[in-house]
Amino acid sequence: MRVCAYQTKMKNKILKQFFTLSMAASLTLTGCGSPEDDDFNLVATNDYKAGENGDVYVYNWGEYIDMRVIDVFEKDTGIKVHFNTFEENEDMYPIVATGAAKYDVVCPSDYMIQKMIEEDLLLPLNLDNIPNIKNIDPEYLKSAENFDPGNVYSVPYCWGTVGILYNKTMVDEPIDSWGALFDEKYSGDILMINSVRDAFMVALTYLGYNQNTTDEAELNDALSLLQKQYPLVQAYVVDQVRDKMIGEEAALGVIYSGEAIYTQRENENLVYVVPKEGSNVWIDGWVIPKTAENKENAEAWINFLCRADVALANFNYITYSTPNKAARELIEDEEIKNSVIAFPGSDILNRCETFRYLGEEAEEMYLNKWNQRGN
Repeated sequence: MRVCAYQTKMKNKILKQFFTLSMAASLTLTGCGSPEDDDFNLVATNDYKAGENGDVYVYNWGEYIDMRVIDVFEKDTGIKVHFNTFEENEDMYPIVATGAAKYDVVCPSDYMIQKMIEEDLLLPLNLDNIPNIKNIDPEYLKSAENFDPGNVYSVPYCWGTVGILYNKTMVDEPIDSWGALFDEKYSGDILMINSVRDAFMVALTYLGYNQNTTDEAELNDALSLLQKQYPLVQAYVVDQVRDKMIGEEAALGVIYSGEAIYTQRENENLVYVVPKEGSNVWIDGWVIPKTAENKENAEAWINFLCRADVALANFNYITYSTPNKAARELIEDEEIKNSVIAFPGSDILNRCETFRYLGEEAEEMYLNKWNQRGN
């Protein structure tokens, strides 16, 4: 993933304030600078003027799309894109749920999609308007049924795993267990993820519990482990883990697989592993809120992003795994195409599971215990 002053896709970093939203004005799109021109080969097939066929209001993770794709979409469809970003599911949710801003298409994660379905916040998709869904690998559509039964409300966009990134020159031996994050010999060299669900996933999985547990005794055991770990942690981070590990400021840390691919390009001493105890595998997907005012244009957006060449352009830019089988077949770099980080096999995925929405009471219990970790 391209790095730009930490403006990246951050799945669960706590925001100090919500975005000030204005749907009346378009955002100025800022990024990290374009990658090399030969990385981007999309050419618009039509020559519309943006806005000739209406608007679409998009709400996406930061740095989770090659912005040049938007230009091609506008020229291909004549639809004007109004683009805004969020940093975590929990920031996006109240904006959509309350209708504070009427987005047409949003990209939540698996458990949040489940929550939004259960709360009747989403519109069913008209797949006749999304014929390119045929490019999505059936395996990922099947996985998505865990949170969207029948694939009625969502189309997978990106996916990945959570694991440990470690510097092989700064550890005693190869790391294969979450236990390394709780080892006193790495005190001050551990980067822990600043995320309620992900951090508890690490502790729960290491203890042999289910990462979706609502058993308070099990959560208390996990909290106790996190409290013992607290003085060993150099920093609680999300996006900063990338630069800190590249700069060899820490020996090991929790990271998302897409970020790991980028870091290894920058520092050959870095190794990514999905621990033997298991981990989380996540899927982010496009959905259409009930408050959407441009549903057909939202479906045109989803269909465009499912195009093989478009999905490839986005994969090349953000480095998060694509569920688009047709796009993967277009990858020319054999090392990336066969990367077990980008595209892990069943030996890894069989020990991973997705987060489930656990209900408001359980969410509050997780958050309350998370806030006690430094006590």
